[in-house]
Amino acid sequence: MKYELDATNQSVGRLATKISELLRGKNLASYAPNVIPQSEVIIKNIGKIKFTGAKLQKKVFYHYSGYHGGMKEKKLSELWATKPQFVIRQSVYRMLPKNKMRNKIIKNLKFAKS
Repeated sequence: MKYELDATNQSVGRLATKISELLRGKNLASYAPNVIPQSEVIIKNIGKIKFTGAKLQKKVFYHYSGYHGGMKEKKLSELWATKPQFVIRQSVYRMLPKNKMRNKIIKNLKFAKS
């Protein structure tokens, strides 16, 4: 099944929960937690997403390379300017269950050309 979601004037967290439920197939009557559904979610108008509060200025993404002094941090505003798809993909990825199926499920998330 293909689902198309319009991201205009939706907050990132609420949109991510809708996407994660559709990707897992929780809206289907044949839902089983151990089965990967063939659901594909396509997001349109990601440039028109709204951020609530002061998240753009205060939220920080961390990346650690594993070496001493290898902690990198970027603010959400920097990431959103360069990689908006990464921000949404990460928020959905972190809402999926932490198991082997997560990497397979997230491949069904697509972004429309805008």
